Amino acid sequence: MVTPLLPTSGTESDGSAVIRVLSYNIRSMRDDTQALARVIIACAPDLVLVQEAPRFFRWRKKLARLAAASGQVILTGGGTAAGPAILCSLRATVERTEDILLPLTPGLHRRGFATAVLRFGGARLGVLSCHLSLQKDERYDQAGMLLDRLAGMDVEHAVAGGDLNERPGGRTFARLTEGLQDCWATAPWGSGDTWTRTDPHQRIDAIFATKGIEVLGCGVPLAQPGVTESDLRAATDHLPVLAALRIPAG
Repeated sequence: MVTPLLPTSGTESDGSAVIRVLSYNIRSMRDDTQALARVIIACAPDLVLVQEAPRFFRWRKKLARLAAASGQVILTGGGTAAGPAILCSLRATVERTEDILLPLTPGLHRRGFATAVLRFGGARLGVLSCHLSLQKDERYDQAGMLLDRLAGMDVEHAVAGGDLNERPGGRTFARLTEGLQDCWATAPWGSGDTWTRTDPHQRIDAIFATKGIEVLGCGVPLAQPGVTESDLRAATDHLPVLAALRIPAG
C-alpha cells in the first residue's frame, strides 16, 4: 500500500495556516551535514525543531551553515538553550523568541528549551524545542516545566517537539499527553519509530500540539519524496519526525 503524501504548506482563505513541522536530533552535526541538509530540504518544513545543535566552539557558525544549506534561517537556540534550537522558513513572521536554561542537577547535563511565538498568515503559534533528561525523575519534572512554559506564552495554539528520551507509556510521555495531542497517535503517517537509525524500534522523538490544532499527519518521513534511506542513515543517529498541522486563525 502506497503511503499518501502529507499536505503542503499554505494559507487558507479564512486565515488559517497549514504548516510542516520537522523535529530532528542532529547529534551536534558530527555526521554527514550534506545528507542532513538534503533530508531537511526534502521535508519542506516551515519549522525545524532541532535537538543537539552545536553548542560549543563556533556553534553559531555551524548552525548557520546548516540553516543556509537547508533553506532555513536560525530563529533561536543552540548554545544559549543548551542544545535545542529552532530554524524556520521565510514564511514565518517572528513575534518574539526566548531561550530557557532549566535547573541543573549536579552530575547531569544542562538542559534547556528554545521557544518562539510566530505568525503564519492569520495564525499565531507558540513553538518549543526540547531534549529531555536521560534521568527519569528529572525528565518528568522537565515535562512539567514544558507544560508551564507553553501555558505562559500567551498563545491559544502551540507546538512542542523533541527528543524525549522516553517511549509512549512512560510517565513523562503520559504527563505531556494529558494536555497535548501526541501528533503521531492522533494522525499516524507511516512509522513513528525514530531510534535507532539502522534498526528503528523505539519512538522516543515526538511532536505535540495543543487541542485546537488539526493534525493532518505525522511520522518518520520515509515516504517523503527526496528522502532516501542512505541520507537518513548518514545524517545523524536519530530519524526525524515530520508533521503537517492546520493552525486556526487567531
